[in-house]
Amino acid sequence: MDLLRSDPAAGRVHGGPDRHGPAAWDFSTCANAAGPCPAAVAALQRVDPTRYPDPGYHALRERLAAWHRVEPARVVLAASASEFIQRITAVGARLSPGAVALPAHAFGDYAAAARAAGRAVTVGADPAATLRWIGEPSSPLGQDAPPPRDLSRVPTVLDSVYAPLRLGGASRWSTPDRHAAFVLHGPNKALGLCGLRGAYALAPEPEAVDWDVSAWTDALAAAEPSWPLGAHAVAMIETWTEPATQRWLAGARLTLGGWLTELRAMLEDLGFEILPSAANFLCVRPPPGAPDAAALRRHGVAVRDTTSFGLPGHWRLSAQPSAAVAALRAALRG
Repeated sequence: MDLLRSDPAAGRVHGGPDRHGPAAWDFSTCANAAGPCPAAVAALQRVDPTRYPDPGYHALRERLAAWHRVEPARVVLAASASEFIQRITAVGARLSPGAVALPAHAFGDYAAAARAAGRAVTVGADPAATLRWIGEPSSPLGQDAPPPRDLSRVPTVLDSVYAPLRLGGASRWSTPDRHAAFVLHGPNKALGLCGLRGAYALAPEPEAVDWDVSAWTDALAAAEPSWPLGAHAVAMIETWTEPATQRWLAGARLTLGGWLTELRAMLEDLGFEILPSAANFLCVRPPPGAPDAAALRRHGVAVRDTTSFGLPGHWRLSAQPSAAVAALRAALRG
């Protein structure tokens, strides 16, 4: 029996670098390719890594609460969005046992966390589910789903990691809807800093739901590891709340919109079927005879095959600069 595994996440598929390292032209992640954010980089350079952060993160919690206009008790910090997914799924298995409902096409960590907690996985609006995941916009499609009609009845997580990278349309979730769900935030993608981990969620308003929010936040706090955020993650999240950072992000979205338009035009010209998306990424169906993702990788181009999302025969590609689009075109033409 093997006691050690060389690849502990062998059953999971992600974009970004693989065993061969980073691709020269990487369309496979949904990070902000117009980044990194200069203010965030400067803040990271000022960090003193010789000291622990405050283990209670009091200043950070108050800062986030003020920025989002919620009570500090509603702020749940996490080592990453993936860590929060694992933690709330495990906590929910104790507080509200039952199945976990996912979108038809969804980030694989939702299902992985459910399996790790011994929970069944169901798709869509299953009334028997006791925890629900909804993306805003979702990955891989970059599309929105409306809030469930019975939002107050079942603990629901609105994964808003890609919301800051929305390039079109408006959210289908109102402010009262958001107050009835856990809303998950992960600034690293929008800041172009995927290698830096750190996230947070806003718990529901207790009066907005029919279940005991404090029992969930207490259990999430009890299951939280000590110092889930390192000093660099604290600096990243602090910078996220600054007006200058949000102004930079607004400009970056304009840049990404232009790049995505260029990418869409090139793919349409080569016969790809393009699915609608509101985000800085989109899904496509390659035409017959197109190289597969592995062949493109040998040309230094990485795209995200979406089979693991339950969408075989498609790729997800993110907005990238013109030079990357030209490299992708050349690789597609062989």
